[in-house]
Amino acid sequence: MAQINKVGVIGAGQMGNGIAHVAALAGLDVVLNDVSSDRLKSGMATINGNLSRQIAKKMITDEARGQALGRITLAETLDGLADCDLVIETATEKEEVKRKIFHDLCAVLKPEALIASNTSSISITRLAACTDRPEHFIGIHFMNPVPLMELVELIRGIATDDRTFEASKEFVTRLGKQVAVSEDFPAFIVNRILLPMINEAIYTLYEGVGNVEAIDAAMKLGAHHPMGPLELADFIGLDICLSIMQVLHEGLADSKYRPCPLLVKYVEAGWLGRKTQRGFYDYRGPKPVPTR
Repeated sequence: MAQINKVGVIGAGQMGNGIAHVAALAGLDVVLNDVSSDRLKSGMATINGNLSRQIAKKMITDEARGQALGRITLAETLDGLADCDLVIETATEKEEVKRKIFHDLCAVLKPEALIASNTSSISITRLAACTDRPEHFIGIHFMNPVPLMELVELIRGIATDDRTFEASKEFVTRLGKQVAVSEDFPAFIVNRILLPMINEAIYTLYEGVGNVEAIDAAMKLGAHHPMGPLELADFIGLDICLSIMQVLHEGLADSKYRPCPLLVKYVEAGWLGRKTQRGFYDYRGPKPVPTR
């Protein structure tokens, strides 16, 4: 089995800093990469804040926090990932962006290094084919927020070998996460089920069956969901929701996965949810207010 002692993470955003957080806390050396020092500083500030919250909840000690932060190195270029045993890409859910990253990454990685994508919907087989090591490529899909969510989906591409799969499984287990193995179909398991539900909730709003508050209250109180589907869509990011629905619609060629026109309209308006302060709720005031 391949030994994973040093992990590279491409992208210091919500998913990337979360993966760096849990890997460093598990005792692994981490190189966190992004295109600017400002993004890296923001990512580290988030990691520090989340670790501090874990201390306040008595989940970890202050000593563990200091040790975890000390294991994270920052890199503004892919060259900083050259000696990593595993590199996980967490870039935006656009295939052309990911393909460019993998092309550039392969030029600097050692031959035996493993590559993973945190994609939530795109074909692992197709992404692997643009690298020089499809047998050492795998999908490792963390849930958001990474420090809190227990599940990680592992997705083998058609060429992924047993060594890569077993090493990835051991890595995920070392982080204290549970593995769910998915076949390489559009959106895998979680988002194949979750995103059509969110899309249907948006259709319910679009067709006037209920307003934002009524739809979210119905699912929280009537189905015991911890968060309403429209609130959850804002948390995920409406652009990401749309991208996943487009992958499902195109990949499975079934009209039941057609993205709701209202979802498309919100994304076109730049109302992407919490990260832009407006989505199905407006977050600019003291408390969220429905926008419809």
